[in-house]
Amino acid sequence: MKTKGNRKTKVNIVTLGCSKNVVDSEVLLTQLRGNGIDAEHESKTDDASVVVINTCGFIDNAKQESVDTILRYVDAKEEGLVDKVYVTGCLSQRYKNDLEKEIPDVDAWFGTRDLSRLLKQFKADYKQELVGERILTNPAHYAYMKISEGCDRPCSFCAIPLMRGKHISRPIEELVLEAKNLAKGGTKELLLIAQDSTYYGLDLYKKRNLPDLLKHLSDVEGIEWIRLHYAFPSGFPLDVLDVMAERSNICKYLDIPLQHGSSRVLQLMRRGTTREKTEELLQTIRAKVPGIAIRTTLIAGHPGETEEDFREMMGFVERSRFDRLGVFTYSHEENTHAYSMNDDVPDEIKQQRADEVMDLQQGISLELNQDKVGKTMKVLIDRKEGGEFIGRTEFDSPEVDNEVIIDASEEYLRIGDFAQVKITSATEFDLYGKPVN
Repeated sequence: MKTKGNRKTKVNIVTLGCSKNVVDSEVLLTQLRGNGIDAEHESKTDDASVVVINTCGFIDNAKQESVDTILRYVDAKEEGLVDKVYVTGCLSQRYKNDLEKEIPDVDAWFGTRDLSRLLKQFKADYKQELVGERILTNPAHYAYMKISEGCDRPCSFCAIPLMRGKHISRPIEELVLEAKNLAKGGTKELLLIAQDSTYYGLDLYKKRNLPDLLKHLSDVEGIEWIRLHYAFPSGFPLDVLDVMAERSNICKYLDIPLQHGSSRVLQLMRRGTTREKTEELLQTIRAKVPGIAIRTTLIAGHPGETEEDFREMMGFVERSRFDRLGVFTYSHEENTHAYSMNDDVPDEIKQQRADEVMDLQQGISLELNQDKVGKTMKVLIDRKEGGEFIGRTEFDSPEVDNEVIIDASEEYLRIGDFAQVKITSATEFDLYGKPVN
């Protein structure tokens, strides 16, 4: 396929948003190259004739970043620097009709499940034999693995079902094949992701089948860490914890977005649980998997959240002593249940509350980190920056959690290898250590 100016097609895929989008971009990259098309992810050379922007439509800031990126490449097209601009992903799925009118210079718009249609723009076919194969865009020693797509939950604030559709699990056999292919390429850590990982298997196997999937993936040779993200607290399948406790290559780590610590707000959020039930679940998780690190995310300023509700959430955070915690300020999203409610918490109050939660968490994190000083931990070395090696323990996910920093002037470590590291000091969100033989 030739484009204007008779340039040979070269594709640059630009990814915005979460790890789920990264996986989608990696699948697109794999399919394009499998069809003999020159394609790169986040190309540094600026010589692509076609740009595919994989957008995020989650909250206002992410939507703005996606729109700004589209406009930047449309300008590049007008200047003759690129021939075609295609837009895919969540923003495109959600606002395609509006965006087509507002940014007519985009050549084509695609939703989150339009991969085959997007490939047709390049006269490429979806190659079934490439299912389970993926070119990674991050270092090869870890890989995100999307175990399902979409979500059936009715959370008041969330637009993801509008963008990603209903829940669809991927078959265990397909995921095991992908894990084996990744392991052959040097992947040692799998990060399991989904909109809701605890729902896994309900559509295919008529039961929550996450424990079974974990066992099968745990058996794949070469996979040393399996990390579980985005578990939903309501109806949490407790047998997942039994598998986690008995399998040494399943990280003692759980990412469980709880969203709030007030029963009244949880009801407004349509989360199907209460603060009391949540606290009970956290106790059960910690009893069944001693030493587990729990990551959560919370939302500050949901419609109807009072100062009293917020104080209840602060008390919940203080008692729960989460290992890792992130906070979003509420974003008023069209076509969600909460959009019909009055967005009655001013933006500055939302931000103040979010900052207050993070201040509290900073102190908790510092105490928990200082408890690790003097201990020797298994660390996966992710990268080298300046004079330091940067790694992670089994209690930390890439990009969002703590890192272990090691002086590179004294030690030589290989990226993608594990090292035993003695922790010598700690700050709120980082550990410092020295390798031990």
